Amino acid sequence: MTSRYRVDYALKEHRRDEFIQFIKGLLSTPFVLYAVKPAGTISDVEELMVDSEAKRRYAEIFHDLETLVDNHIEMTESGTSNLSRLHQLVPSIGTFFTPLPLEKAFYIEDERRSISKRRLVAPSFNDIRLILNTAQMLRLATTFMHGKDRRRKAKYLSMKRSSSSFSGDNSSGCLQLVTFDGDITLYEDGDNFSTESPLIPQLTSLLSKGLYIGIVTAAGYADAAKYKERLRGLVEALKVSTNLTDNQKENLLVVGGEANYLFRFSSEVGEFRQVDRDEWLLPDMKQWDEADINECLDFAGKNLHRLMNKLDLPAQVIRKERSVGLVPLEGHQLIREQLEEVVLRIDQDLKRFETAQRIRWCAFNGGADVWVDIGDKAYGVKILQGYLSRSLCHENIGPSNTLHVGDQFLSLGANDYASRTAATTAWVSSPEETHNLLQDLLNFIDDWAAY
Repeated sequence: MTSRYRVDYALKEHRRDEFIQFIKGLLSTPFVLYAVKPAGTISDVEELMVDSEAKRRYAEIFHDLETLVDNHIEMTESGTSNLSRLHQLVPSIGTFFTPLPLEKAFYIEDERRSISKRRLVAPSFNDIRLILNTAQMLRLATTFMHGKDRRRKAKYLSMKRSSSSFSGDNSSGCLQLVTFDGDITLYEDGDNFSTESPLIPQLTSLLSKGLYIGIVTAAGYADAAKYKERLRGLVEALKVSTNLTDNQKENLLVVGGEANYLFRFSSEVGEFRQVDRDEWLLPDMKQWDEADINECLDFAGKNLHRLMNKLDLPAQVIRKERSVGLVPLEGHQLIREQLEEVVLRIDQDLKRFETAQRIRWCAFNGGADVWVDIGDKAYGVKILQGYLSRSLCHENIGPSNTLHVGDQFLSLGANDYASRTAATTAWVSSPEETHNLLQDLLNFIDDWAAY
């Protein structure tokens, strides 16, 4: 007989990551093998030997995972990703845009989290998530420095040869664009980016290195002043900065409403200016019919009203130009289970709605509310890639040149999940984790030869 727990867990597949679960399973064997004797019953020398052997076994597993990822990348490039060994082991696996130095990342995180020294707490979801993040930072930092060297040499050769046909294509994977979610990634849920944020020095450091920074947020406003208020701390820091050139300051962009508005910081006025839609609209977005968009949002709004009444929720439905949401009434909160029920039901309803199949949309749990937006984070990231690539003329910014940092990467009801198809990603759970991640990235870039 199946237990109720198992039934409940099976229904929550949207709250699991199969690749991380797969790695957890691999790591469980050495954990069990080296947890046979509790601390205090063996000598210090024996315990040191056990720790060393456990670390070696864990490292071997991550080394083998590196090989699986490399093989999956090769098979993907040849158009046969479904035949890779990793795809056979984890059928839901997506695309890796860069190799991942997982063994090195494990050693770094093991020093921080004492993974191989633990005997009663197995390697956890968070351990593995952070190892994957660190591996991605290591790879991007290394290619960033190599890319700078290549561009410097190529520029010198092109000037020497006076060649007008030189192309600075960055398809090799040199990091050029870092994008962020807003809530829970850059600031706490519902807060604004304050002038006291510890992320300000790190973001300005990224800008000083010539990187573009994009904030891809679900907050949908047609008014640039709204984003200035939401990101006031960062805006004020740019206005008074003497370490950044005007061009570097203008490398800060915001995509609002997932993929519906684009703003760029202007050094001249010290705030954001809206970029005309004709300059950034993606080709397939131009094919979307406004009538279909409105019909889709009307349908979603009607179903949100129905669910609000059915579940007796203290909430209201709010309609915007490119989104519709279920928001709690003032003084009330919606619990996690209510939010998950609404987002799963509305997602299923829209998937069955014919008009919704002609456009791209996303339904997600915002932590305190539920929203349906036109477009998704993948489109938001691609908008920045396309717009910046056109403005750079010779250079192409693609997935391997882009890092997206967000907190929602579960397979359903999480709006950062879609960005996995458009960029390399890092999964954080708080602004503090974002701070640690960016500090790692900057340290790895500055000391890349040591890694």
